[in-house]
Amino acid sequence: QDAGNHTLLSEFILSGLSSHPELQHLLFFTICFIYSMTLIGNLLICMATAHPTLHTPMYFFLRVLSFLDISTASVVVPKMLVNILSEDRSISYLGCVTQLYCVVSLASTEWYLLAAMAYDRYVAVCRPLRYPAIMSTRACLSMVLLSCCSGQVVSVLQTAWVFTLSFCGPRRINYFFCDIPPLVLLACADTSRYERQLISATVLVIFTPFCLILLSYTCIISSILRISSAESRHKTFSTCSSHLTVVTLYCASGTLIYLQPKSSNSQEAKKVLALIYTTVIPTLNPLIYSLRNKEVKEVLIRGMAVLMKK
Repeated sequence: QDAGNHTLLSEFILSGLSSHPELQHLLFFTICFIYSMTLIGNLLICMATAHPTLHTPMYFFLRVLSFLDISTASVVVPKMLVNILSEDRSISYLGCVTQLYCVVSLASTEWYLLAAMAYDRYVAVCRPLRYPAIMSTRACLSMVLLSCCSGQVVSVLQTAWVFTLSFCGPRRINYFFCDIPPLVLLACADTSRYERQLISATVLVIFTPFCLILLSYTCIISSILRISSAESRHKTFSTCSSHLTVVTLYCASGTLIYLQPKSSNSQEAKKVLALIYTTVIPTLNPLIYSLRNKEVKEVLIRGMAVLMKK
């Protein structure tokens, strides 16, 4: 097998989160617990937001976000858990392509969806009388479909660009899943042109939605400040604070991972950030939205009460 020609590679080796054997079991049970909480929390959000009293655009977008969180974690975590306990940490070439495609697609879709959620909050606060007309069912479905299509396009381009690179030397990926920065490090050709493309894609996927979110919240805060009642101001802002928290978490971790794709010195730090991005944040999202949202909490409490009676 010629390791210098990427078309002949049959597999890669994932180094995992840690090379210390004494930490493997602790990592396994910790990540297994986090993944379980991700599934339970997001499934509860999906069920709660399907309640007839929560049939509004905000909860529809939240339900889609929960589905994306479950999908993102499920693409990364099961393989990671298997690798933690296994000596064979290989992933097939096709498996690596598929994993990278899914991760980039889901992450890109989430960013465009977060922008749609910000627009929904803008219309609700700044254009309340026109809200039902603007945020119709058709408009919401169109926004979700556009987010998905945009994510697919970004993912196809990024995945194609990465796997046209020639990989040489060791097949070991210093990461726990197939992602762009560690794969670029394996390339034996000059990747400066590709890195510029990656930065452009990062701007397109992260900063363009972020600017739209920032513009939406500038208008929202301006409208909130004009409300005379302090109680009304607090109530209005509380409907937006959960979304702002999630955007901040995604933006901080995503930009630090992808803006310096070929920085080998920061690979260990990027592993931690990637773990937060793919595993921890999907767990936190249900907590952020349920703990700060009175309506979601009430539906969940009523549902739990019904189950306990049974």
